[in-house]
Amino acid sequence: SVDNDAVIEHSQLDEEEMGMTYAELGLYGTFRKLQRCGPVSMYRKLVGIWTHLSPAEVAAKVKRFFVYYSINRHKMCTLTPAYHAEGYSPDDNRFDLRQFLYNTRWP
Repeated sequence: SVDNDAVIEHSQLDEEEMGMTYAELGLYGTFRKLQRCGPVSMYRKLVGIWTHLSPAEVAAKVKRFFVYYSINRHKMCTLTPAYHAEGYSPDDNRFDLRQFLYNTRWP
């Protein structure tokens, strides 16, 4: 049997460690893969959605996402695809012509 309290605690620690919630990650993934947003276009869309945050806070969240994205993007080209039930799931990467090497120290 699975201890639900342990699962919830682990999930919350995960989110604290990343500095983003899983709901935010889902939104980032949708904007990045399906709507083909880069940092600027993602910021512009999220400022309109996340009205509870200041524009500076939204910018910090988008920058944080893209720092981690740039650190890990190359792995998508080398790892075997796994099942992921989202519209932006990884495929076999034959037709994914997006850039995969990024400068991790971008502003």
